[in-house]
Amino acid sequence: MGYKFIDLFAGIGGFRIGFEKNECKCVFSAEIDEHAGEMYQANYNEKVHKDITKIDEKEIPNHDILLAGFPCQPFSIAGEKKGFNDTRGTLFFDIERILKKKKPKSIVLENVKHFKSHDNGNTLKIVLNALHKLEYTTSWKVLNAKDFGVPQNRERTIIIGSLNGVKFDFNKLDRKQPIFIKDILEEEKSEFEYLDKQEYTLIANPKKQLSGLIFVGYRNKNIRTKGTKPDTIHLSRVHKQPNRIYSSDGTHPTLSSGESAGRYFIYHNGKVRKLTLKECYRLMGFSDNFKLLGSKAKLYNRIGNSIVIPMVEEIAKQVKIQILQSENKIKKPTKQMTLFDFYS
Repeated sequence: MGYKFIDLFAGIGGFRIGFEKNECKCVFSAEIDEHAGEMYQANYNEKVHKDITKIDEKEIPNHDILLAGFPCQPFSIAGEKKGFNDTRGTLFFDIERILKKKKPKSIVLENVKHFKSHDNGNTLKIVLNALHKLEYTTSWKVLNAKDFGVPQNRERTIIIGSLNGVKFDFNKLDRKQPIFIKDILEEEKSEFEYLDKQEYTLIANPKKQLSGLIFVGYRNKNIRTKGTKPDTIHLSRVHKQPNRIYSSDGTHPTLSSGESAGRYFIYHNGKVRKLTLKECYRLMGFSDNFKLLGSKAKLYNRIGNSIVIPMVEEIAKQVKIQILQSENKIKKPTKQMTLFDFYS
């Protein structure tokens, strides 16, 4: 394989698979969660380092691409203490110190959709400014997994930087025709967890939303009154995601890292059933031969924390074309970044 990459906050390797499919080679990986690390080692047959904060950047192999899906929560505290001009006290600081030492040609960072507005936009500003100081030209965009060949409405903020002055163009990513939940379902089998008809209510005339979701009903759980708005008590059954039912003719909502019971219900062929664990992994683009280890609760947590592989695969393809293989070296910007630079 040609270009080398490191996989930080690696989870179960969604980033890794997408770049390996583009003939890139992983030379270092780090993931602090013990269960995720066990799955990573089982599937890629190599040691995964644990706490990135305790790893000396000099010991990390040289690489062309740094990949990281990093947490953003600590930035608020850091901002209060340091006036939003420092990354110390956050896990992004560890990305920053590795970049300073290793100077990879490209970086790809991933976070939740609302990362762009986290702490009133200050978090994004901190990250982009830090990368600018390290001479990386950056661009960012919120991408949706449903545009890349999986039937899941999952939006994520992607930041891409280059050291050669090339500004990554997200418009060149190849979007695919939508597919639907029914396209990734397992064949009929006795192990499916069906709901009895008295356990759910279907609504009349369900409509497809712009996201591709088709909400068709809800589980008949006890009605909640606490915290509900006036005249909306009847909606209390569907306020929580595990009570909602979606048609297999549409897309699926975002799989959540907090849903350890896997309560994702679909209406398919006139019946309501729970998605299987295998189907949940298919919604993220994992193949059926991907090794699943540990309890179901942990496996649902892992998949909810992962990244959609087909989306990463297309990003990797364009990173190679636009940045790594680029002959057109644009002069590196030297001016101080403006607000327009942050949000363009």
